[in-house]
Amino acid sequence: MANSLLRTPLYDLILEQKAKMTAFSGWEMPVQFTGLKLEHQTVRNEVGMFDISHMAKFSLEGEGWLPLLQSLVPSDLSRLTPGKAQYTVLLNPDGGIIDDIIVYCQGPDKAVIIANAATKDKDKEWILSNISTHEVNFSDLSAEKVLLAVQGPQTVEKLQPLVEADLTQLSFFGHIETQVLGYPAFIARTGYTGEDGFEVMIAPEGGQELWRSLIEAKVSPCGLGARDTLRLEAAMCLYGQDIDDRTTPLEAGLKWLVHLDKKEQFIGRDVLEKQATEGVKRLLVALQMEGRHIARHDYPVASEGKIVGEVTSGTIGPTLGKAIALAYVPTELSKKGTTVEVEIRGKLYSAKVVKKPFYTSENR
Repeated sequence: MANSLLRTPLYDLILEQKAKMTAFSGWEMPVQFTGLKLEHQTVRNEVGMFDISHMAKFSLEGEGWLPLLQSLVPSDLSRLTPGKAQYTVLLNPDGGIIDDIIVYCQGPDKAVIIANAATKDKDKEWILSNISTHEVNFSDLSAEKVLLAVQGPQTVEKLQPLVEADLTQLSFFGHIETQVLGYPAFIARTGYTGEDGFEVMIAPEGGQELWRSLIEAKVSPCGLGARDTLRLEAAMCLYGQDIDDRTTPLEAGLKWLVHLDKKEQFIGRDVLEKQATEGVKRLLVALQMEGRHIARHDYPVASEGKIVGEVTSGTIGPTLGKAIALAYVPTELSKKGTTVEVEIRGKLYSAKVVKKPFYTSENR
C-alpha cells in the first residue's frame, strides 16, 4: 500500500479487527472485515459501524451562511430550523452537480456541511470562491474530527448507553450537540444505508474510545464494500458514478430537492428552469436484471439493439438476492415496467425498469 495514502485516526483500531484495506479517494480504508455479504446483512438485521472519517467536514459561522448556501444549491434552506438538516447538491453554472452534501442547520449563525472525501478540495474552493459577498467564517474540520456511522435496527439500543442525549427524541435528519463518553460530540440521525442510524462527529480521542466501546458492545465493524451494496439497494447516488458535474439533479431523479417555486436566484437555476419546463432527455432509473448477470459501471444499455444509455452502478443486492443497477436511459424508456437490455461481455441481457428504491427498511 502506497505510503502517500492518508489514514484516519481509527486506522490502528481497524487493523486490530483484521480488516482488508484498499485505496479510496486518497485514503487507506477498510473494504471489508468479516465479509461483504455478512456485513451487509448485519446492518440490515442488527447493527454495524463504519469509519467515515475520510469525509469532508466544514463549518460555516456567521449570519451570512444561509444566503451563501442559498446561492449555491437548488434546495430552499430557509425552511430549516436549528437541529434539522437537508440533503442537497452544489451546482455549477451548467446545473451540473459539483457534489452532493448534507447541510446541518445549527442556528441562524452556524451550519455544518458533510461532503464527499474525493471532492473536499473542489467543494472548499467553490464555497470560498463565492463567500466574498457574505459575512461567513469558513472552517475545514476534516482533519480534526472522527466521523463514525452506526447503522441498523439495533442502533439505538447499542449507542444510547454511550450518549448523554435521548436518541429516541431525535427525528430523521435531526441532529444535536451532546456528550458521548464524556466528549463533546455532534450526532445526526442520518446515514447512507437505507436503515435507521446515526452519524457521530467527535474529536479523535473520543472517536477511538467510541470505536472500542462499540466493539465491546458487539457492534460489527463494516467496510466500504457493504456500504456500497447497502446504499445501492436504497438507490442512493454515489458521486463520481451516478452523479457528477455533467449531470443535473433533475436528470438524476433528485427533483424533490429542487425548489424552483420557493427560491430566487441560485447558480444553475436557468438550466434547471429550462429542464423543468421542457423536460429532460435522460433519467437515472433503477434496473432489475431478468437473470443473475450483473450490470456493472459503464456497461452499455440498449433498446431494440441500439445503445441508448449506460449503467452507473450495479451489483447483486445481498438482501434482495437479485441483480440490480442504476442507469441513465432516454426519458421515453424511463417508465416502470419498460424492458431494456444491458450489454455484458458482448452479449445483451434483459433488464426491467423498476421503482426506486429497491429496498426500504419498511419492507424488511
